[in-house]
Amino acid sequence: MDRGSLVICVERNSLVLDGRRRKGALAAIPSTGSEPLFRPGKTATVVVAVALALAGWFVLELGEAVHRFLFPSWLLMCGGWLLAAVFILRTIGDFRWVGLFKKQRGTLFAKWDTRLYSPLCLFIGVCLLVVAGR
Repeated sequence: MDRGSLVICVERNSLVLDGRRRKGALAAIPSTGSEPLFRPGKTATVVVAVALALAGWFVLELGEAVHRFLFPSWLLMCGGWLLAAVFILRTIGDFRWVGLFKKQRGTLFAKWDTRLYSPLCLFIGVCLLVVAGR
């Protein structure tokens, strides 16, 4: 198989990309059932990981659990509300693939989204509203 080709095959709750099995990919990436909606690369994965780490640190500074040094006061004042809105909007979803009101059901991702991802986003969003409102 040449490096430019991409072979996708669904096998028992795992995704095979370029001949390598990616366990958990079907539970982490929205799919049509047999085809993932997108294929995140290494760069995109790192960007999301850094954004989540920064959001976590932001919440620590917002809740005054750590000394404020990374984010300015003006950003902490309005950023908490914005971050809460992002998580609550993720809970609601896009009305097709993700969120509590999605139409696509029956996939492994949809099951996990309904049982874990969306409720977790709602919990985080509500907690952020509480912390931002203090």
